[in-house]
Amino acid sequence: MIKKYMDIKEEVKVALEGKRPVVALESTIISHGMPYPQNVETALEVERIIRDRGAVPATIAILDGIIKVGLKEEEIEYLGKAEDVRKVSRRDLPFILAKGLNGATTVASTMIIANLAGIKVFVTGGIGGVHRGAEKSFDISADLQELAHTNVAVVCAGAKSILDIGLTLEYLETFGVPVIGFKTDEFPAFFTRKSGFGVDYRVDREEELAEIIKTKWDLALNGGVVVGNPIPEEDQLDYEVINKAIEDALKEAETKGIVGKAVTPFLLDKVKDITGGKSLEANIKLVYNNALVGANLAIELEKLYGN
Repeated sequence: MIKKYMDIKEEVKVALEGKRPVVALESTIISHGMPYPQNVETALEVERIIRDRGAVPATIAILDGIIKVGLKEEEIEYLGKAEDVRKVSRRDLPFILAKGLNGATTVASTMIIANLAGIKVFVTGGIGGVHRGAEKSFDISADLQELAHTNVAVVCAGAKSILDIGLTLEYLETFGVPVIGFKTDEFPAFFTRKSGFGVDYRVDREEELAEIIKTKWDLALNGGVVVGNPIPEEDQLDYEVINKAIEDALKEAETKGIVGKAVTPFLLDKVKDITGGKSLEANIKLVYNNALVGANLAIELEKLYGN
């Protein structure tokens, strides 16, 4: 039944059938997360990084009501320019598919689709989380519930620093989602390596990371794993500067009455302006870094599952 909704690119299908490592990639970063042409250039470079490491990239999106697991270059180009692409999370999937619309997948929906396709590792920029002021707005990303019950390892540069990172980590703990720092004791905050919050465990090798993840799923402990992979030191932004930029952007969003799904792109755009475009450069570099770790992790996981 699922097959009627899903088109898996031949390269990805062959890799999955041959038990080769595959890395899922989201498409919201292309359609909503970065301006053109940097969005398309970044998406193609991430795919190249993954291929060069020996894994197969599978960028996920919805085109004309069909789930695409793996995109052609012209499809990535389309997503980077088109105005009619909806941001699709778990709740949106049935509507977008039934109506035959175009959609870019968030962390939550990419996890769902990756799991349906049999892909174990997903690389993104940063996960969603509990928004600042959530005690009033109840604004909590669907990403966190997906992490609670969908068996996909998510390699990210932590949570976006526009969020309440402390509450995000508390939420993940409540639902039993392991938060692992890759070569770090501190949970990264997207643009910076520093957040002020620790991780559950630190792991320094992809082989060990793969063993932990497989053990979790072998024990039928369903749900994802957050792999916090900090932005390279030379690419991070100043902690104080980025926090000041976020505070200013949050005040402006509140003044303008911007709420819900519109908050994140507004804040990220404002932070980009305030930092003179440095936040966009940092975003691109951290995604590249995550792609490298994600590809290595996918390779190590396939070694374990092949034994």
